[in-house]
Amino acid sequence: MSDITFKTDSGYFIHKAGAIIIHENKVLMVKNERHPFYYTVGGRVSVGETSETAVLREVFEETNINLEIERLAFIHENFFADNDSAFDAPCHEIALYYLMKAPSTEDITRMRCNSFGFGDVKEALHWLPLDKLTDYRLYPEFYKTELLNIKKEVRHFITNGGNTFRGK
Repeated sequence: MSDITFKTDSGYFIHKAGAIIIHENKVLMVKNERHPFYYTVGGRVSVGETSETAVLREVFEETNINLEIERLAFIHENFFADNDSAFDAPCHEIALYYLMKAPSTEDITRMRCNSFGFGDVKEALHWLPLDKLTDYRLYPEFYKTELLNIKKEVRHFITNGGNTFRGK
């Protein structure tokens, strides 16, 4: 299957799905040696694949465990210019972030990250304390405040030029 990433005359469009995995007041994030920030477990949605199927697939690929979706929590529209040369034009990304049902302690002990990020860079899993998220560089950045008290309704965020605000 092909990822939903394509180039237009004015830039790239990317469709992603991410997982919010919380256990004992910590959130599971991914990091690699190339980037200075932590990012959510997840990845690009493939053509013909729902975002729910994509997030379940990505969770398994990145953690080696199967989790269930609790519900959709965030929609994120992100407009950015990639400074890491992965893309040679501005990007418009739509990401859907799903709150996952909490993993069991047994699931936690079985977690293994065997995935590689863009450019074949080895990734590693990190449990970050929810009350210390402001100490970390995160993607998406709104996790720093929103994960402390996840609302019942789906929240919509827009990031443009590094500035994030809530959609209507």
